[in-house]
Amino acid sequence: MSENLHIVCPHCDGINRVPQAKLDAGGNCGACHKPLFTSKPLSLNQTRFQRHLAKSDLPLLVDFWAEWCGPCKMMSPVFAQAATQLEPQMRLVKINSEQEQALSAQLNIRSIPTLLIFKQGREVARMSGALDLPQLLAWVRQNS
Repeated sequence: MSENLHIVCPHCDGINRVPQAKLDAGGNCGACHKPLFTSKPLSLNQTRFQRHLAKSDLPLLVDFWAEWCGPCKMMSPVFAQAATQLEPQMRLVKINSEQEQALSAQLNIRSIPTLLIFKQGREVARMSGALDLPQLLAWVRQNS
């Protein structure tokens, strides 16, 4: 299967075509020449989130969080560790719900942390509350 996937650069938000067979090899952005995968969650604002959602063929795992939230702070290192295991098959994204209140309202985020999985621009799964790494990975695999 030599299907090309559209991958949005985590640095410049440029759109890159990557053969699916070479996804695991990573690669660099054609525009900024930085790595397409960093094994770290991306912190995005609403504009950048919309671009990744609309233009990337990768599923997105999104963590809505806030600085003052205790469970969010417990979840943060787990989410970062998950990025090392789930990339490049999935892009992990963090959205600060305090800074992006309009996006949080648009997506009906009622509690934090809330995790969402998007495929082809549509939400396919949602979970509220902090998880440990095995729980998070199991939930992702069950829903992706």
